[in-house]
Amino acid sequence: MKKLISWNVNGLRACMDKGFADFFKQADADVFCLQEIKLSPGQLDWVPEGYFAYWNYAEKKGYSGTALFAKEKPLSVTCGVGVDEHDHEGRVIAAEFAEYYVVTVYTPNSQRELTRLAYRMQWEDDFRAYLQKLRENKPVIVCGDMNVAHQEIDLKNPKSNHRNAGFTDEEREKMTDLLASGFIDTFRYFYPDVKDRYSWWSYMFHAREKNTGWRIDYFLASDELKERLQSAEIHDRVMGSDHCPVELVIS
Repeated sequence: MKKLISWNVNGLRACMDKGFADFFKQADADVFCLQEIKLSPGQLDWVPEGYFAYWNYAEKKGYSGTALFAKEKPLSVTCGVGVDEHDHEGRVIAAEFAEYYVVTVYTPNSQRELTRLAYRMQWEDDFRAYLQKLRENKPVIVCGDMNVAHQEIDLKNPKSNHRNAGFTDEEREKMTDLLASGFIDTFRYFYPDVKDRYSWWSYMFHAREKNTGWRIDYFLASDELKERLQSAEIHDRVMGSDHCPVELVIS
């Protein structure tokens, strides 16, 4: 069994001050992926004992960025999707293991007034093409903050949030396209109808206390891994960020 965990930490240094290292140790994951580390090189040289560490920093300070920690040394590690327009914000790391790739992603937010929606649409197409290219070689597990609540069941207030960033028809359709291209939303695979399970809550209006949230953090697995999926979990009691960790166990 392999346990994989993904967490948008919304600033790793801040999260460290709120118990990140304790959760990391207790989780004992085989692969642990992070998004929105908000670090520059040299700001935080943290390599947990027993892990290989990989970082992809954004060029802009205090912004975006991803990290991946693995107990087993990957066969190869690449940063970015190979498209210059996308690869300055530290959004993707792919680690190749013997039987599959693990890709951590921090999908661009469409922003207020949807100022970045057109860019987001281009990103979606290019990222999907990138995953399909990897799949030509071996199966793919992709995890991270994908910045979209796919269905109405995936957020507390779908009606009032329609056309807001993360719940536009366009973004939801791109997630539908990605799943249709041969990926499984692993949480929905195990819990197709469960409600009120979220991975992100606004810091405003006591949203987390009231569980007024969104499920925008995912583990997707390519179809050929279906028989090996064991469990999926949302660790919504783990604090330290406005997101919580999500988990996949695979045989």
